[in-house]
Amino acid sequence: MDHPNPCKTGIADYELGLPIGKAAATPTPCIAKLDPFGDESDAGLKYKIMTWWQAGMVMLAETISLGILALPKALATLGLIPGVFTILTVGIISIYTGFTIGTLKSQYMQIHSMADAGGLLMGRAGQVVLGVAQLVSYIFVMGSHVLTFSIMMNVLTDHGSCTLLYSALGLLVSFILTLPRRLGKLSHLSSVSFVSIVMAILVTMISIVISKGSPASIPLISPAPAMHEACLAFANIVFAYAGHVAFFTMFSELQEIKDYPRALTMLHLCEMILYTITAIVIYAHAGPLVKSPALNSAEDLFRKISFGLAIPTIVIGGVVNAHVGAKYMYVHIFRGSKAIHAQTCTARASWVAICVVMWILSWIIAEVIPVFNDVLGLASSLFASWFTFGLPGMFWLFLNRHRWFMARNQMLFFCINIGLIFLAFIICLIGVYSSAQSIFHNLRNGARPGIFSCADNSLY
Repeated sequence: MDHPNPCKTGIADYELGLPIGKAAATPTPCIAKLDPFGDESDAGLKYKIMTWWQAGMVMLAETISLGILALPKALATLGLIPGVFTILTVGIISIYTGFTIGTLKSQYMQIHSMADAGGLLMGRAGQVVLGVAQLVSYIFVMGSHVLTFSIMMNVLTDHGSCTLLYSALGLLVSFILTLPRRLGKLSHLSSVSFVSIVMAILVTMISIVISKGSPASIPLISPAPAMHEACLAFANIVFAYAGHVAFFTMFSELQEIKDYPRALTMLHLCEMILYTITAIVIYAHAGPLVKSPALNSAEDLFRKISFGLAIPTIVIGGVVNAHVGAKYMYVHIFRGSKAIHAQTCTARASWVAICVVMWILSWIIAEVIPVFNDVLGLASSLFASWFTFGLPGMFWLFLNRHRWFMARNQMLFFCINIGLIFLAFIICLIGVYSSAQSIFHNLRNGARPGIFSCADNSLY
C-alpha cells in the first residue's frame, strides 16, 4: 500500500500514513509529531509507559464486568450447543477485529481514538460523528456502573438507605479513581478488578452447585425462542466482548506498539475461557429457570458475598471507560502543545474538569432516564455493534484498498469484512428495534425516573 509522505506540509492529520515497520522505532521529529503524545524523551509526564501485560489487564477491566453473569441466561434461551457455539464464534470474530484495530494503529500512529480513525476513513465528518458516538457510549457505560453500584449497595445493606445516596457515593468513588492521567497507573487497579470478578464468579458457581446439587436436566438445543428473547440473548453475548471502542487509546500508551498482539491475546483468551466455563457450569446446575444476572440464582447469603467481591469490578470497569473518554477529550484539546505533558495546575485542573463533567452527565443519565437498562441497550445497539464489528471491517477495506482482489486469500478476507459490516448493520437494526419496543412498553406501564424514587432499580 502506498502511503503519503507523513512530513508533507498542509496535510490533515487524518490523511497521514506511517509504514508498519517504523511504528515501534525511535521517533524522529516528524514521526513524533504524528504520535498523539509526541516525543516523550524529555516530557515531564510520560504516557507511553504500559507493558503488554499492563495493557492486557486494563483491557480486561474495561471489557469483563458483571455482564458475564448474563451469559447463563443466554444459554437457557438459545440452548446449550447453540449458546456455546455463539459465545466461541463471537469471541473468535472479536479477536480478528481487535487485531485489525491494532494493525491500523501500527500503520497510522497518529490515531488515538475511534474519532481519529473516522477522520482517516471519512474525513472531518467521520471524525466528528465517531467522536460524539464514542463519548456517548462511554458516558452510558459509566452510568450503568453508577447504577450497578447503587444496586449492589441495596443488596448488601437490605435497602438500608436511599438509592440516590448510594449512586452519589458510587459517583464520588469512581471520580476519585479517575484522577490519574495515565492508563498505566490503572493497571494495578485493573488486576484487582479481574481478580474480583473471577472470585465473584467462583462464589456464585460454588453456591449454585451446592444448592442445586447434581446438574439439572437441560436440553442441548432449546425449542425455538421468541424473536425478541433470542435477540436479547445474542446481544448479551455480543456486548460481553464489546471493548473495542477503547483499543486505540490503550495501544497509544504502550511502550512498544508491536506488543499489542500479546495484550489482545491475553484479553481474548481470558474472555473466551471465563465466558464459556461460567455459562456452562451455572446453566447446567441452575437449569432453564436461571436468572440474569446469574448470582440472583444463588442463596441470599452467597448473593451478598458475590456482590461484595464484585465491588472492585463494578467500580473499576466504569473508571477505565471514564479514563479513556476523558483522555480522548484531553488529547483533542491539548494535542501538539506542551500542556499535554505538563504538571501545572492548569493541566491538572483541565483533566479534573473533564472528569467532573463526564461523571456528572453519566449520573444524570442513569438517574433521570426511566428504564435505564433499555436506553443502555439502545445505545449499545447503535454504537457497540459498529465499534466491535462494522468499523474494523471498514478498517481492513481501507488498509487493503489497492489489493482487494489480488489473490484468493484477499478475496476471501474481502468477503469476510463485508460480512462484518453487514453483521453490524443487522445487530444495530434489530437491537434498536427491540430496545425501542421495550422502552415504549415500560413507559406505557408507568416507568418513572430513578431520581424521583429511592426504590431499588434493576440493571438487568
